[in-house]
Amino acid sequence: QVQLAESGGGLVQAGGSLRLTCAVSGRTSSPYTMAWFRQAPGKEREFVAVISWRGDATYYSDSVKGRFTISRDNAKNTVYLQMNSLKPDDTAVYFCAAGGGMTNEREYDYWGQGTQVTVSS
Repeated sequence: QVQLAESGGGLVQAGGSLRLTCAVSGRTSSPYTMAWFRQAPGKEREFVAVISWRGDATYYSDSVKGRFTISRDNAKNTVYLQMNSLKPDDTAVYFCAAGGGMTNEREYDYWGQGTQVTVSS
């Protein structure tokens, strides 16, 4: 079993930055791909970014490419999402996920509770 806990969300003005953190506990030795998804009010959950087990490969949705950066520190069992140049459209609950997938949420076995990010205009 793996437990995920997100933190770092909050209220920020458009153009600002936030860094989300996902703390991983439990079976941390397994080679999980880690990803961030988000869900805005009234919308389905969508893929944001994914990082490979070793951290040597990343992939982003077109909507965040060039503004967000996903990274991981396996020694600290932590995954990060650095979000820059935030826009009101980035407002959502952000979820951390662990599994063996890429962009499809069904490929992920473990999920955190989410952290709210609100971007004001």
